[in-house]
Amino acid sequence: MLSAPAASLALAQDAAPAASAEASVSDMAMSADDASATASASAEASSSAAPVLLASQKPLALDKADTTYLIFCTAMVLMMTLPGLALFYGGMVRKKNIIATVTQSVAVTCVVAIVWWVVSYSMAFGTAATPMFGIPADTLNKFFGGFDNFMLKAVTPNTAYGATAGVPEYTWISYQMTFAIITPALITGAFAERVKFSGLLLFMILWSIFVYAPICHMAWGGGIMSQIGVLDFAGGAVVHCNSGVAGLVSAIFLGRRKGYGTDSMPANNPIFIMVGASLLFVGWIGFNAGSEWAGDTVASAALLNTILATCMAGVSWKVVEWIFRGKPSLIGILSGMVAGLVVITPACGFVNPTGAMICGLLAGPVCYTSAVWVKKLLGYDDSLDAFGIHGAGGFLGAVLTGWLADPTVNPLGEGHSVVKQLIGLGITIAWSAIGTLIILIICKFTTGLRVTAEEEEAGLDSSLHDEVMDH
Repeated sequence: MLSAPAASLALAQDAAPAASAEASVSDMAMSADDASATASASAEASSSAAPVLLASQKPLALDKADTTYLIFCTAMVLMMTLPGLALFYGGMVRKKNIIATVTQSVAVTCVVAIVWWVVSYSMAFGTAATPMFGIPADTLNKFFGGFDNFMLKAVTPNTAYGATAGVPEYTWISYQMTFAIITPALITGAFAERVKFSGLLLFMILWSIFVYAPICHMAWGGGIMSQIGVLDFAGGAVVHCNSGVAGLVSAIFLGRRKGYGTDSMPANNPIFIMVGASLLFVGWIGFNAGSEWAGDTVASAALLNTILATCMAGVSWKVVEWIFRGKPSLIGILSGMVAGLVVITPACGFVNPTGAMICGLLAGPVCYTSAVWVKKLLGYDDSLDAFGIHGAGGFLGAVLTGWLADPTVNPLGEGHSVVKQLIGLGITIAWSAIGTLIILIICKFTTGLRVTAEEEEAGLDSSLHDEVMDH
């Protein structure tokens, strides 16, 4: 098609009568008109042949600054899982389970990234455009984004996600992938030291598709929670409450570790925990400030709020622990800091610094109560306090967002409401709990979920992976 105008012009020139200069000029003019018309038709044909954008996409209008910012934040969030969470969880288990626990974080990262490419991204950030099983597209889109982006088939270097037209969709996909990775990785803390590796892999694949992706769509992809007006800046419901509830259901379903409540189960390496928590703290800046998707005033507020709330929560947890245990511990203050990170996550881009300090002040005692007293009272074995910190902290942070949101910090906080937040939390808890339970049942009767008593006694490092810290 691109060669058609030139060929048409050459044929017209060959056919022109050589004896008449006037005729030649006339023919040349006519052939030029023909060439122009042909070129116009060719352009129209090329335009009509261009890929049609999906409802969730826009043409890319590249903003190099925002793109660079989000690439950097993507690396920071990935660092939260590897090595941050891996070291944090690895240091908290007994020595015979270090390698198995770290391997879980590594395996989740690899498996979830593949699942995200295949289908989860489409379900989370696509837009359901056609009816399915007789259900109208508008109804479907309240809960999931469809399959039009299956294996990223509609994504090109020149497309952008609709909410971030200045950033290539490839970058957006990568950034959101890191959230999809760390959310199920957090769950592993609830059933650490007793889960089969094959069962873990199947659970994470199914959970990423049927629990994380729909909740992500409901809150961030234009689904029912975003339509209601639920505020979740960086994942209080989507990441923390979601993973915490799933962790609680999993811990109860698998049952307690052998010797839980009678045997001593000390953390093997507090220094690993400190390094892991510090990496989480630094990476969380990409998690929270990066969720503005641009380096602007809201991102700056999220940055400051994240630091303030985290430090305040570390102090408030330490004070409570000091009062009731008699001594402050390193693991305690680090747990408090992680609790502060969790609680400020949904609020960081909506509250002012005073609001952030309130979030941190409440994070310590609330999460301490959940992780220590509630767990002991109810008797479940949440190994590394996935629910105690992430479930309780995510819930608290979401409620505080509805109370403390300041429209002068972020205009999207206008009309904030605790009631709306509670509705969003109710949807998240119900979907996560029911979906997780169904997936656990599937895994139990296929791959199996729990290691044998002998394997648990020997330690998962040697029994599952044939690798130990000391030979």
